[in-house]
Amino acid sequence: MPDIALQPIGVVRSSLASRTGAPRQPDEGAPPASIHLDPEWQEGLDGIAVGNRIVLITWLDRAVRSTLRVQPRGDRTRPPQGVFSTRSPDRPNPIGLHDVMVTGVDGLRVDVDGLDAIDGTPVLDIKPELVRCIADR
Repeated sequence: MPDIALQPIGVVRSSLASRTGAPRQPDEGAPPASIHLDPEWQEGLDGIAVGNRIVLITWLDRAVRSTLRVQPRGDRTRPPQGVFSTRSPDRPNPIGLHDVMVTGVDGLRVDVDGLDAIDGTPVLDIKPELVRCIADR
């Protein structure tokens, strides 16, 4: 297989400082956060506006990449499952998907509602939510 090279376009800025205590899903108390883009990607924000729902694609850089089985949600009473049947951040390619609403856009900063990514998480891409893409065709 070919090598794949990814280049972050920015970084998450959040009050979540570590995986410990961070919500596992956005509806479990994820705080507002900001995406800070590198200057070379600013033109790519054209069309992003307050109220848009977007999907952030992140690289979960503190994940354990050798993990193939997990206790779902860390619950030791549940049987282990293969990582591909869970949303665990620990996985061979720790890509995070986050469906969020844009609450502000200011230059290179995009503010979003509840984001379950910790401070410093690299952002790989920003895409409009799939429902909007289908409606825009």
